[in-house]
Amino acid sequence: MITFYNHLHTLHQGKLEMFRGQLVPCFEVPERVEHVLAEIERRQLGPVRQPTVFDDRVLQAIHTPRYLDFLAHAWIEWVALDPANAARDALPSLWPVRGFRCDVLPANFSARMGLFSFDAGTPLMAGTWKAARSGADCALSAAQLVASGARAAFALTRPPGHHAGPDFFGGYCFLNHAALAAQHLRDQGAARVAVLDIDYHHGNGTQAIFYSRPDVLFTSIHGDPHTEYPFYLGYADECGTGAGLGCNCNLPLARGTGFAVWREALRQALQGVARFKADALVVSLGLDTFDGDPVAGFKLQSDDYLRVGADIAAAGLATVFVFEGGYAVAELGVNAVNVLAGFEQQSGQAGGRLRL
Repeated sequence: MITFYNHLHTLHQGKLEMFRGQLVPCFEVPERVEHVLAEIERRQLGPVRQPTVFDDRVLQAIHTPRYLDFLAHAWIEWVALDPANAARDALPSLWPVRGFRCDVLPANFSARMGLFSFDAGTPLMAGTWKAARSGADCALSAAQLVASGARAAFALTRPPGHHAGPDFFGGYCFLNHAALAAQHLRDQGAARVAVLDIDYHHGNGTQAIFYSRPDVLFTSIHGDPHTEYPFYLGYADECGTGAGLGCNCNLPLARGTGFAVWREALRQALQGVARFKADALVVSLGLDTFDGDPVAGFKLQSDDYLRVGADIAAAGLATVFVFEGGYAVAELGVNAVNVLAGFEQQSGQAGGRLRL
């Protein structure tokens, strides 16, 4: 399996985030990706490449122009407010809630940052835009390879993406890589694409992007939003709207869920993908389902991820894997590569190729 590696990801290194009411060191750190890369090389999973650079206009198929413009220029504006800001990350501090206007773009930087975000746990810094932009190229390159006939490809990047919506960031995410990959597969000729999100935290951004579309199925297995971040989306009764009714499936599970119950949810999710008759699959590969992850609550063990990969391969679809969460850093490389190795072992060299 070919991996597209974001060599610019280290430009994004947050200092502090707001967590449980206090500023703490960021959980989302560069070492996450480096552990995965080292394990890919140790186990000789396949070639590691830098991505193709895509035109910025491809991002507008998923994200609004005014949001992209904000991200591209936010750091310059932050430092322009006060030269001392160069030494500290930007965090939002206010948000428009119910009844407030979102159609007017404020002149004030803090107001705009709040308009385009949903939490105070996602710091923005000098290299954020370049890192996120290169991550988008990784996802698009992986999708392009699969659209050209490859069985699978892996986008190894950070910051992650699945919490980013059409015009908002949060949950450590700025550009939605899985959504960009799904859209690119559509643009390359796939009539229907399924996005399977197996991160512990619901992919609220991906759901928001595709919620009214009939051509992309979003299905997610995640912690119950009654108690788990991001709280305000991810309930089982969210099934899509308009033309997209029936094309959204949430499978929330209780904190403490073990692999047997989780795997049954995966079986249900893959059955839904089969009924949808998808031509290709995008997997938001979050590994914070691991027992011992500091910001999650499922009980999967490292060996379980081999079976996760095999189960996904059994769906028989050309597949783009996009790296998302996972904060038990030392174990992250083994867990991620176990999924990919399990997929490879199950699929072999036959089947699951996208024919456009």
